Amino acid sequence: MSQNPYEMALTQYDAAVKHLSLKRGIEAYLRVPRRELTVNFPVKMDDGSVQIFTGYRVHHSTARGPTKGGIRYHPAVTLDEVRALAMWMTWKCAVMNLPYGGAKGGVICDPKRLSLQELENLTRRYATEIALLMSPEGDIPAPDVNTTPQIMAWIMDTYSMQRGHAVPAVVTGKPVPVGGSLGRTEATGRGVTVATREALGWLGRPVQDARVAVQGFGNVGSVSALLLHEAGARIVAVSDSRGGTQNPRGLDPRDLVRHKREAGDLAGYPDGEAIDGAAVLEADCDVLIPAALEAQLTAANAERVRARLVVEGANGPTTPEADQVLEAREVLVVPDILANAGGVVVSYFEWVQNLQSFFWDEEEINDRLIRLMVRACGEVSATARAKAVNLRTAALIRAIERVAEAQMILGIFP
Repeated sequence: MSQNPYEMALTQYDAAVKHLSLKRGIEAYLRVPRRELTVNFPVKMDDGSVQIFTGYRVHHSTARGPTKGGIRYHPAVTLDEVRALAMWMTWKCAVMNLPYGGAKGGVICDPKRLSLQELENLTRRYATEIALLMSPEGDIPAPDVNTTPQIMAWIMDTYSMQRGHAVPAVVTGKPVPVGGSLGRTEATGRGVTVATREALGWLGRPVQDARVAVQGFGNVGSVSALLLHEAGARIVAVSDSRGGTQNPRGLDPRDLVRHKREAGDLAGYPDGEAIDGAAVLEADCDVLIPAALEAQLTAANAERVRARLVVEGANGPTTPEADQVLEAREVLVVPDILANAGGVVVSYFEWVQNLQSFFWDEEEINDRLIRLMVRACGEVSATARAKAVNLRTAALIRAIERVAEAQMILGIFP
């Protein structure tokens, strides 16, 4: 990884707090995680051997409510990455005005190399290790990179077994039959789509025939591409971890999903030209959606970005140095804590539905999500104009203000 993500998060934080009059102690307190848990745990493999895995769970802030944040399974997971993601979750929840603080979890592993049974064994053991932090009132995990609704169901079941009864509200992103919410799978991509539409409006551009490139064709990227395609945009390039494809006349996201499911990658797609995955970031397009991992847009490639609008589907895909380059080139960047907040919004809806044992239909969920996204986009845009800052700093100002206000009201214990 080219840059430490926690250093990125702190650089962004420091840039935003310059525009606020925070007490020095509050400013220092919000700069660090509240608590961090590192676990090393054994997992029995299919061949009878035992492997030791390392996992993390970090809580950044609890000032506004229980902590909320995903769990990722990836070989490159580090404690600093999880710290950064937890901090970004605090700001994401606050910018959307949700009653949550930020958390994140991760396990250092390559889930593609694990059988389904090994994946379940790892998940249940990791859930047991972090259960001392988890609860519907305290810390509610969710899916992230390489984790699925099935993995969330195993976490719920593991926690419930220790309590002696079903506790669906302990985790979100579950399958619908065990308390998951309608609309959750598409929620992050739907939020990215709303943010893209709003930002194009600020630029005086319609969604119709806007050329869109998507880096990362997983859940977020594929749903964003599909919904923008349905809204009239033209998807001109997509990529995943194995490569990508482009077609200036437009690609059909549904057909791409089918091809990837059958062939395993995008590079061999017959109706497109194979390209390197990183080349998608430099595609000839109007809108770029980086929806893979952090630190993808850097000082090394930001000059070659041809999009006029970057909408961050991933967490932390743009380094502070790349932000400066893009801003100087008048490329508008809709930051992650706003653009991809649709997932945590519908996770919040799922948690609320679980707590009251009363479920909404998908139309109501989507309508509520769109209203919250449009409101937050408007608030961040207004702050950017009022403070003469970019959208990332504006979103952070909104978020940090809310968290700091809550912390000031609560006071410092004891």
